[in-house]
Amino acid sequence: MNATEIAVVVLTASALETGRTIAGRLPNARVHGLEDRVDDADVMFRDTGRHLTELFSEGTGIVGVCAAGILIRTLAPTLAGKHYEPPVLAVAEDGSAVVPLLGGHHGANDLARTIAEHLKVDAAVTTAGDLRFGVALDQPPPGYVLDGPEHAKAFMAALLAGQSVRLESPTDWLSQSDLPVAEDGALTIRIDAAGPGSDATTLVYRPQNLAVGVGCERNTPDAQVIGLVMETLAEYGLSPLSVAAIVSIDLKEDEPAVHAVADALGVPVRVFGADRLEAETPRLHTPSEQVFREVGCHGVAEGAALAAVGASGKLIVPKQKSARATCAIALAEHLLDPGQFGRARGRVAIIGIGPGDDAWRTPQADACIGHADHVVGYGLYLDLLGSAIDGKQRHDFPLGAEEDRVRAALNIAADGNSVALVSSGDAGIYGMATLLFELLDKGDTPAWKRVDVAVAPGLSALQAAAARTGAPLGHDFCTISLSDLLTPWPSIQKRVKAAAEGDFVIAFYNPVSRRRTTQLAHARDVLLEHRPADTPVALARNLGRDGELVRFVTLSELDPADIDMLTVVLVGSSETRLFATPDGRQWMYTPRGYAGKLDSVMQDLSA
Repeated sequence: MNATEIAVVVLTASALETGRTIAGRLPNARVHGLEDRVDDADVMFRDTGRHLTELFSEGTGIVGVCAAGILIRTLAPTLAGKHYEPPVLAVAEDGSAVVPLLGGHHGANDLARTIAEHLKVDAAVTTAGDLRFGVALDQPPPGYVLDGPEHAKAFMAALLAGQSVRLESPTDWLSQSDLPVAEDGALTIRIDAAGPGSDATTLVYRPQNLAVGVGCERNTPDAQVIGLVMETLAEYGLSPLSVAAIVSIDLKEDEPAVHAVADALGVPVRVFGADRLEAETPRLHTPSEQVFREVGCHGVAEGAALAAVGASGKLIVPKQKSARATCAIALAEHLLDPGQFGRARGRVAIIGIGPGDDAWRTPQADACIGHADHVVGYGLYLDLLGSAIDGKQRHDFPLGAEEDRVRAALNIAADGNSVALVSSGDAGIYGMATLLFELLDKGDTPAWKRVDVAVAPGLSALQAAAARTGAPLGHDFCTISLSDLLTPWPSIQKRVKAAAEGDFVIAFYNPVSRRRTTQLAHARDVLLEHRPADTPVALARNLGRDGELVRFVTLSELDPADIDMLTVVLVGSSETRLFATPDGRQWMYTPRGYAGKLDSVMQDLSA
C-alpha cells in the first residue's frame, strides 16, 4: 500500500470534527463520509459495507472514526493473511482512543502513534516487538524486504527472552531502535543484496537497490526472458528481492516478456527514450553499433540499468545473452524509488459509469477511476463522478467531440500516464470503446499502440431500463440506434425490418433528436406490421438521475413527440406481457418459456 493513501471514514456528524483533525495531520488523507449523515466530506458513499470492502481490497489504509466492531464485522470475510493487510484503525468519535486493528506489521502501529500524538492520547499498540524495542522486525520500512519472514517470530522471541543482536549493516531504523545491540550478540541482522537469506539466528533484509535492464526481440517467449534474469541473479549471488524495477527502452514498453519478468519479481517496469540511453554510452561495458543502428542507442540492457541507478551507481553485471534476449544489472548507492526514474507504461481504462448514479457504478470502474491520474470525457459525465475524481486532472470535451476525447486520452497515456476515458452506460455499447479500438487499429501513431488498454463494463441504458420495468429482456432481444449520423438510414431501415420479422424485443437508442423526428415513427409503423397493436412499450428517461421517469404505452400509442434523446425505448415482442401488482405497480416481462415447459413436464408425469 502507498502510505499516502488513507481514507478517514466517518459515519456520523458527531465524528466529523475528529475525522477532519486526523485527515489534516496525514499527507493525502481524505475524509470519506456516509451520505445523509455526514455533510461536506471529501468523498461521499452510500453503502458502508461495500465502501469499506472496496477500500480494503484496493490496499487503501482505513481510519474508521467509529466503533471497532463495525470495521471488524465488515472486513472479517475479506481477510487473506497477516502479511497482506493494509492498515485498519478504529478511532473513538471524540478522539479518546486509537486502536490499530489490522496491518500492525504494515504501518498500522506507526500510523496509530502518529494519530494518537496529534490527539494527545496513547495508541493502543499491542504488538510485543513494538512495545519492547520500538521496531517490528517483520515490518521493515519501505525499500527493504525481509528475506525469510517465517524466521521473524522465533527471532523476536529470542530477543524478548534476553538475547542480544549484532548489526552487521547499521541503518537509522535499526540503530535508533531499542534493540539490545552488542558486538558479540548471539543474533545477527544483516542488510545485503547478496548472500544467503534468513535463518533461526539471522535476519537478512534485502535493500531494493538493483535495477535490471532487459532487452529482447519482439515476441520473445516470456520463459526465456524470465529464465535469463533469474539465472543471472543466481549466478552472481544476487537476491531477486533486491530488484527495484525492470528497465528497458521505450520501444519495449508493451513487450509482454518484459512485463512478465517484472510480474515474476513483483516489481514495476520503467522505460527510457533512446536519447537517454545513448547518454550512458561512455559507461557501457559492451556498446554495440548494430544496436545503435536498430534502436538509436548503443546498449539497451546496460544503458537502461545505468540510467535507473544514476551517476553514482555502477554496472555490476554486464550484458548477459540468451538466444533472443539480454539483461544487465546495476547497483545504486541508495534505495531506488521507481517513481523517480524513467516512466511507466501508459494506460487507458475505458470506463462505463452507467447512468451516473454511483450505486450503479461497478467496483471495477471505481477502481480504474481511483488509479487514474487523468480523466477524459464529456463534461457532464465527469460532473456525475463528483468527488471520485477530486485531485485528478480533468480534460473536459463537449458533446460531439468523441474522437477528440479518444485522441486526447491516447496522447496523454502515451506520455506514461494512467488515464480514465469516461463513457456513460457501458463503454462498449454505443460508447467510447469502439472508437478507441478503431483508432488503434487504423491509426499511424506507434506510441498509441504501446499503451496498455483495459475496458471496465458499466450498466447499460437498456439494462437499467429493463431493471426499472421488470424483465422485458427475458428472451431474445436486440439494440438499434436510430441515429443516422454514423449509420446510413437505409441500413437502419433494414435492421428495423429484420428485427420486426424476427420478433425480437428491441431497445431503441437515440430514438429522436431536434432535427430527426421521423425515424421512430417509421420503426413503429414497421413493427405494427409484425406484432399486435397492444404490444407493451417501456419509455425510460433520465435513469439513475434527477427527473427519472418510467412509463408504459402500447405500440400503437407510441408518439415520437413524447420522447427525447435521454429516453430509451423498449418495444416488446409478440410474447411480451404487461401486468399490475396489487400495490399498483406495472411490470413488463418477456416469458422465456419456462412455464410452458413445466406444464409439459407435469402432463408427462400425470400420463
